[in-house]
Amino acid sequence: MPESQFWAIKKRGQDFMDVTFQPDLDDKAEEIRRAQAHSSSEKGASFALGAAGTLAHAKDAQPIVDSCNTALMKSVLNKLVSFKNRYYRSPTGTESANWLFGAVQEVAKNAKPGVKISVSQFKHRFNQPSIIARIDGQPGQDEAVIVGAHQDSINLYDRMNGVAPGADDDGSGSVSVIEAFRALVDAGFKPKRPLEFHWYAGEEAGLLGSQDIAASYQKAGRKVAGMLQLDMTGTPAQGRLNEIGIISDNVDAELTQTVEQLAGQFVPDVTHKQFRCGYGCSDHASWTKAGYKSAFPFESAGLEDNNNIHTPDDTIDKVSFEHVVRFSKIAVGFAVELSLR
Repeated sequence: MPESQFWAIKKRGQDFMDVTFQPDLDDKAEEIRRAQAHSSSEKGASFALGAAGTLAHAKDAQPIVDSCNTALMKSVLNKLVSFKNRYYRSPTGTESANWLFGAVQEVAKNAKPGVKISVSQFKHRFNQPSIIARIDGQPGQDEAVIVGAHQDSINLYDRMNGVAPGADDDGSGSVSVIEAFRALVDAGFKPKRPLEFHWYAGEEAGLLGSQDIAASYQKAGRKVAGMLQLDMTGTPAQGRLNEIGIISDNVDAELTQTVEQLAGQFVPDVTHKQFRCGYGCSDHASWTKAGYKSAFPFESAGLEDNNNIHTPDDTIDKVSFEHVVRFSKIAVGFAVELSLR
């Protein structure tokens, strides 16, 4: 399909996964699902809740959740929206990714003794790199727990040169992730399973960055305990300021149940409602297609509640940081719960 047709589809409000360079991502998906189910069964590490619907590590997570705040996320988002756009092929798309890489490195510098943290760039065939921060787990623990967001933005009507602050889509998710990372680093949290935090390139062009990374993990035989995607966390629906959505399609049902429990535990002032987003609506779909478990909480219970995305009007003044930090808290809970099981 010509590229022009991709963008015509996107303008109609339909998301897509561009599989041009990763056409075989689902070839080994069933094999991976079976292998990981066997591994979880052997270790007794099911994601299912207990009979009473309780989380196993809420007490471990609570102090770190309580430390989440808006200071860093405001600073980082103010910088991200200052770039003309963060389109994956534009010069400022690369500049913004490099700046964010430095910001993540600064957080990692606060690592406590005995906690090994690395921050790296994942290179693609296009210039904008993805970013991966990793907190090592215990020896012999090889199932990674991933929290991700996409760092790129887009103006659908002038992709290369148009203004696309992308404050909500997905600057908000990006800063929800960096705040969760900061809280865990500053707490000196030592996971059993390795923890990874991803900021993907090229999501708006068809989940390009996350497909590349998921494919590389698949090829290397790497295990993933679960992946949480945060795409748009800053704009609750009008009249429903204390409601979030939980995506129900192209996700793992059991892991999604755990995320619902995490939301109830760590952001008890909000209600949550499941809804379908459609295939390929964010980077979780890349991991699901590759055979890994994923889940995706969203800022509201409908995709169309923010009409400013992909335009110059997706600005920081419209972002609710109170809402953004809620997703940092869910992400911390997710990281602790899955990495200690």
